Amino acid sequence: MLDDQELRIALRDGPFHAALRAAVEARGLTLSRLRQNLEERGLRVGMTSLSYWQQGLRRPERPESLRAVRALEEILVLPPRSLMALLGPPRPRGRGPGEPPQGTLPYSAIMESSHTLSALLQDLDGVADDRRLHIATMYETVQVGLDRSIVRRETLQVVRAHEDAADRYIMIYWGDLGCDVERVRIRALEDCRVGRVRRDGPTALVVAELLFDRVLQTGDTQVIRYELADPSGVETAKYERGFRFPAGQYVLRVNFTPAALPVGVRRFTRPDPGAHEHDQGELVLNAHHAVHLVADTLEPGLIGIQWNWP
Repeated sequence: MLDDQELRIALRDGPFHAALRAAVEARGLTLSRLRQNLEERGLRVGMTSLSYWQQGLRRPERPESLRAVRALEEILVLPPRSLMALLGPPRPRGRGPGEPPQGTLPYSAIMESSHTLSALLQDLDGVADDRRLHIATMYETVQVGLDRSIVRRETLQVVRAHEDAADRYIMIYWGDLGCDVERVRIRALEDCRVGRVRRDGPTALVVAELLFDRVLQTGDTQVIRYELADPSGVETAKYERGFRFPAGQYVLRVNFTPAALPVGVRRFTRPDPGAHEHDQGELVLNAHHAVHLVADTLEPGLIGIQWNWP
């Protein structure tokens, strides 16, 4: 069954990524074909994950990934558990250098459509949330248009890796009821590029990869700037941002069109989507028709600015 000497040696001596790469080459399969074979077995693994497994940039550890490895042994006609044995025991998951403080919230704690979001993230290889990255600084400016909708959002942020192999940040946009997700556009402005984008109309969710030009190691930082435009024209009276992990400084600026100014502008926080908002004070429009808030340190939860229309 094993007629390729390089493959035999790789399966005997490892490491896992070298053995997987040798098996794929020996069988003459493409990553696209591997992914298709996995999908036929009910297993969804992204092309990026398969590529990273081959390169040793990531290793399969989640239960779904381990099931995929067992299936790959069949697809690549390898002895049972030959790849699994090369993975060894799972890496310890305790807190280590560079990891964020305790207190992580599940997505269900900061948004109501968490099941749909989980499915979208799974479609982006299941490693696409913010587990690997800690937000050190984030500055957002939001533009409210004449139709009272948020027409544009620009974000500048600094992220710090608290695990090795982070190479992307996942942007999550949850539009208001009536948002046309097909019209939402994401544009990379500095130090990143847009990768895959996933949309779900019923929940108004848009998820997009913002790819770095390098793979971060623990402690590395990355600056990214990107823009999101939503021309759906849905009237809104607040903007809020959810944080699953403790974060550094957050600045939110909301700018209004002079011909459509709000009244009663206030900042707020809340621990989860179903909780009452904690009023944290009135905000006054400046000469540029804008308000802002600054939070020097953030605990997990939601923070934002709300207003009333006359």
